[in-house]
Amino acid sequence: MSAPRRPGAARDPAGQGRPIRVVPMRGAGELVAPAPRAAPSTAQLTYRGGPLLTAVEVVTVFWGAAWNDVAAQATAQALNGFFQFVVASPYLDQLAEYGTSQLKIGRGRYAGTARVTDTAPGTSVTDSAIQEMLQGALARTSLPARTANTVYFAFLPPGVTVVAGSERSCQAFCGYHDRSAGGLYYAVVPYPDCTGCLGTLGPIDALTSVCSHELAEAITDPVPGQGWYDDAKGEIGDICAWQNKQLGTYEVQLLWSNRAQACV
Repeated sequence: MSAPRRPGAARDPAGQGRPIRVVPMRGAGELVAPAPRAAPSTAQLTYRGGPLLTAVEVVTVFWGAAWNDVAAQATAQALNGFFQFVVASPYLDQLAEYGTSQLKIGRGRYAGTARVTDTAPGTSVTDSAIQEMLQGALARTSLPARTANTVYFAFLPPGVTVVAGSERSCQAFCGYHDRSAGGLYYAVVPYPDCTGCLGTLGPIDALTSVCSHELAEAITDPVPGQGWYDDAKGEIGDICAWQNKQLGTYEVQLLWSNRAQACV
């Protein structure tokens, strides 16, 4: 029997019987931007014994010829700058409380970027197709080699809908992360073309908010449900979804702290 679906979760497209935790739309699927709600004080992440990314290595992957556009290149450059900053910032220091005696979580590094333009995503792309794109680019050595700590962030250009299980971006979610059947850690970040993924933010701020959410979850729960997880409320970012703060010049999402029993 497949795992039951939870709020904010899409069925695992790799068929591994577990949910994919997603960045949900603001306002329970409505295209609105309500005021952030406080995280429940009953939230408690527990460690399930799975892998953790102790020194994350981020690779950004921009899929499609649309990223060759001058404005799109500026967006890609801004996102690369964000990752260079955030992986060596206090944002990752917050995650140390979720390390174990054998898996201590520390800061990471930005490992590189690539534009994949030999294939096109079309106007609608499935999670399986994104996995195939990443695997193909790795096979062609178009991407930096994978290590045990690598997570590939796949970005889609404006106008492209991502389909994960039975749910679609800008209808049910704004991003997600997972591990492929071949063991590849990856996150998918569609371009925020809708109010539900923008709210009062501009596109770059909305993107960095979603990216920070997925980065923290990819580190603390790289295989959804097997790392640090709350059965009722999900992962470290889900509990605090769309509650943001300014870190340096970037918009990032607050994260749940078991120690503080709050979003910090």
